[in-house]
Amino acid sequence: MLRGARCETAKCPMERQWANSPPGQHGFHRGRPSEYGTRLREKQKVKRFYGVFEAQFMGYFHRAERTKGSTGVALLGLLERRLDNVCCKLGLAPSRAAARLTIVQGHIHVNGRRVSIPSCLVRPGDKITVKPSERSQKLVRARLDEIGEPRLQSWLALDVASMTGTVLAMPTRDDVQIPVEENLIVELCSR
Repeated sequence: MLRGARCETAKCPMERQWANSPPGQHGFHRGRPSEYGTRLREKQKVKRFYGVFEAQFMGYFHRAERTKGSTGVALLGLLERRLDNVCCKLGLAPSRAAARLTIVQGHIHVNGRRVSIPSCLVRPGDKITVKPSERSQKLVRARLDEIGEPRLQSWLALDVASMTGTVLAMPTRDDVQIPVEENLIVELCSR
């Protein structure tokens, strides 16, 4: 309708043959990732899911190496036992980042003591409570109401009325919710 005279020739920019190709010379085609690339992708997936940096992750890996049994399962168990992850799974925070902020601000107590370190590892029998101040109670109560009834895993228990969570047992491999192949991570980090 309002096309110029150039659109009546083969050089029309609206109907170019190469318009659907990706940018770059001859189009960019990503090849199949190498073995190293697939192992690295698995490690990065776990690091981003739990929100840990490389140095922290390698510390957890070396700790998992020293345990008996499968190193990959022990690594995922250590990451599951982090306090920020447990608070998120109990429903005291909507995400791991929000749980880290809640812990750092001092709203969470473990066994009656204030803990301000999100990477603190919990053990079976630990009680995670909300600080008894009105501000902390109101903040976490609003989050629990927002989330509704959280679906807890078998190794955690929550008393909604008193906002108290209990670690019943150590987490197992089945409790890890992300689809990850831990043996690839172990192969990469063992190099």
